[in-house]
Amino acid sequence: MHVFVTGGSGLTGPAVVTELLTAGHTVTGLARSDASAARLEALGATPRRGSLDDLDILRDGAAAADGVLHMAYGGDYADPDALARRDRGAIEALGQGLVETGKPLVITSGTLVMRGGRVSTEQEAPDPDSVVAVRIAGEQACLSLADSGVRASVVRLAPTVHGPGDYGFIPALIAAARRAGVSAYIGEGTNRWPAVHRLDAAGLFRLALEKAPSGSVLHAAAESAVTIKSIAERIARTLDVPTVSLGLEQASEHLGNPFLATFFSLDVPVSSEHTRALLGWEPKHATLLEDLTTGDYFTPQASVRAEEIWSPRHRAHQHSPN
Repeated sequence: MHVFVTGGSGLTGPAVVTELLTAGHTVTGLARSDASAARLEALGATPRRGSLDDLDILRDGAAAADGVLHMAYGGDYADPDALARRDRGAIEALGQGLVETGKPLVITSGTLVMRGGRVSTEQEAPDPDSVVAVRIAGEQACLSLADSGVRASVVRLAPTVHGPGDYGFIPALIAAARRAGVSAYIGEGTNRWPAVHRLDAAGLFRLALEKAPSGSVLHAAAESAVTIKSIAERIARTLDVPTVSLGLEQASEHLGNPFLATFFSLDVPVSSEHTRALLGWEPKHATLLEDLTTGDYFTPQASVRAEEIWSPRHRAHQHSPN
């Protein structure tokens, strides 16, 4: 299969591109910069210059491929409506290149679109009041293409996609613990957080391209309910600092970012049982807590990178870390 990929040079993207190439597929990747193009070439993919705003390039790239994987997402986070319009426009353009072909279009969302406080399944509708409701428009745009002869499916990534070089949510907790001398959780810390190893997520993206039925919604969550307190305790043991419970306002100050504090206060467990049964997906790589023991999360470089990524000024204008 020749796959057209967006977001192939990001954090999760290279693992997915490698997974596809190893399975015998060929990959053309959208590249919005020389650096992105070079990274794709180094992986063994063919770069195609353009961005999510270049709708003709997206449409033509999809039409020339046997399947499409859309992982790119970003823009100005201070304008969520613009984010949603950009993503929806890109998905619609990609879909136009696949209409009435039966070819697959797999797009990325997040499990945080689901209602909190209980374990959500793939068959349930997303919550329009969720903290990342901006993603719902993209899901709807993709799934609507199932009526136009596109084998459309959605992969909802867990909020923590962990593995080497991660600069997402967990490194932000570590950086804050280094800075403050305490590892914090919010309230009782019993709120639950899904996680998946990057290589397991890559395997699911490949399976979705190869055989997900049209209209499928899939949950890339190897672990459905890691408590935030258990994460904070693992960080505390490694850094040899105490743990502390904070209120939401205190956590905002501790993390230096109200956005992060809101995320870490969420209780958002999900099930991936349907995904596993449907596609035979079997996560086999390290768990999040294992990665916090054996991975590279505690290098000084990881904390510096997290501080750079999660400063409020940077966050307002950059792309999602996953």
